[in-house]
Order: sequence, then structure tokens, then C-alpha cells
Amino acid sequence: MKSHAPMKPTAEQLLAAKDTTIPDVTGPGLRVLFCGINPGLWSGATGHHFARPGNRFWPALHRSGFTDRRLRPDEQEELLALGIGITNVAPRTTAKADELTAEELREGGAALRARVLRLRPRALAVLGIGAYRTAFGQRRATIGRQPEGIGATEVWVLPNPSGLNAHYTLDALAEEFRKLREAVER
Repeated sequence: MKSHAPMKPTAEQLLAAKDTTIPDVTGPGLRVLFCGINPGLWSGATGHHFARPGNRFWPALHRSGFTDRRLRPDEQEELLALGIGITNVAPRTTAKADELTAEELREGGAALRARVLRLRPRALAVLGIGAYRTAFGQRRATIGRQPEGIGATEVWVLPNPSGLNAHYTLDALAEEFRKLREAVER
């Protein structure tokens, strides 16, 4: 039986999670493959994407209408039944995304492109404009749908849901997620 209290990793568990990886939540027939920059230490310690308290991915997903209730990170597998998956540009866990090198982001972008061509989701949503610009060499990219897709997959760039991203309120973040949801439902 699943615990409903989220796991709070100890300082030792967080330290041990550095430079580890966590499995993607993917499968065939996805409507949207959400792509974080890389997993944080909370995600590495728990094995769940966007696990750190204060990360706004799960609330934004719900407020935008992708889910009928706010899921917890430990319920991430439930997204597959909704046609939603999660991956990352770079697989290595870090305390902050700025610990990644530009080379790691470029290599991650190439691996992500191959993953998208294999999985063929309707849309890829990269959560973080700076990481997208570096990973895909698109220095002038802006938030929203990108002019070029990957194969038949539309590419979207959405704001990073990290609580550290003060540029977007939760409402503004949810609005960008909603635009993506409405586009893939058309």
C-alpha cells in the first residue's frame, strides 16, 4: 500500500543522490512528453520526478486541466494512462541545474531528439528556456510552440516549474501549460 505522506529524504540521502539517475516515465502513444532540465536531489533520493516541495510541476499540471486532481510525485506512473510522460534533458541529478555543463545539455538534447523520434509523442514540452536554447542550439527561442518540431512531434518550451524560477507565478505557469493542453486536444 502506498504511503500518502511524501518521503522527506535525510541530508545523507540527498548527498547520496548526487550524480545518480532516475527512470523516465514514458511509453508509446503519449500526448505530451514533459521534459525537465535534469532531476534534482529530492528526485534522485525518492525516484520521483519533480519531487522537491516547492516545485510547481504537479500543481501546474492540475490547474491547467491535464489532471483532474493534483497528483503527488509518487503517483507519477498514473500519468501514462492520461497520455503524459516525463523525461529530462540531462539525466544526472544535481542540487541546481546550473551545475550541468553546456556539453551535458547538448548531449542531452541529442539523446532527447532520438528518444522523441522513437516514442513519437504528439508534443514534447521542454520545461526551461535556457536549457532548451543550449540543448538545441536555438538561442532566440521563446516560450510557447517552437517553429520546428522533431519528426511529427510538436516542440513546446514552457517555463521551468522549479520554485527557484521567480519569473512565473503558479497561475502564469499553469496558463502556459493550459495553452499546450488545448493545442494537443485540437
